[in-house]
Amino acid sequence: MLDVCSTPRRLSGTRYHMSLAVDDSEIREAQRLRYKVFAEEMGARLSSVLPGHDIDLYDPFCDHLLIRDLDGGEVVGTYRILPPDAAKRVGSYYSEQEFDLTRLHFLRPRMAELGRSCVHPAHRTGAVLARLWMGLADYMTRYGHEYVVGCASIAMTDGGHIAASVYRQIVTRHLAPIEWRAAPRHRLPVESLDDGRVTSLPPLVKGYTRLGAMVCGEPAWDPDFNTADLLMLLPMAQLNRSYARRLIG
Repeated sequence: MLDVCSTPRRLSGTRYHMSLAVDDSEIREAQRLRYKVFAEEMGARLSSVLPGHDIDLYDPFCDHLLIRDLDGGEVVGTYRILPPDAAKRVGSYYSEQEFDLTRLHFLRPRMAELGRSCVHPAHRTGAVLARLWMGLADYMTRYGHEYVVGCASIAMTDGGHIAASVYRQIVTRHLAPIEWRAAPRHRLPVESLDDGRVTSLPPLVKGYTRLGAMVCGEPAWDPDFNTADLLMLLPMAQLNRSYARRLIG
């Protein structure tokens, strides 16, 4: 077990404890939270063998990072991590459903994938997301993964205009070199959706870029989750260590 915060501390009026799930019951807690956020709140169409849970074939191969509210005992934040050896066993990365990762082929033995990030709606003060990033930064460092890839999702409730704006804003400064580009399988038509507005970057996108991640190209549309997904790649050699130290420390 990776216990990245063995001494609980009180943040924003509530104590949060961070750890990796150690058994199926803890994974089920994460899956129930994911269902609450993705299905009940966001309206995602989920196919699951267990009602009230977001479960897919990748879950048994992943490490599940949990943020627990010690005042109430429930899991209020989660993120799952698919290490490169596990990705090889399952046969693919989850993001390959949305992107052609051919150009990232040579990174696979050294590349972990992040996904299914969510925070309980009652705990979106920033403290839980910050601790998720603390856990991720610690995990990456401890296990020596050289590259981290993951989708940053943007809700499409406005039809995709915000997603197009976010892409325009980050692509000018954070676009990956051409050898690390990934083509979306269902491309979001950003040129027709971009109405020129300036919008705040979603916390997940902002966290990726602050750590030093790059966007691998245009966003994909995920019809099941009704989100625009940006594929982000973080070479650990380019990690913004001052920002990571603030998270870990």
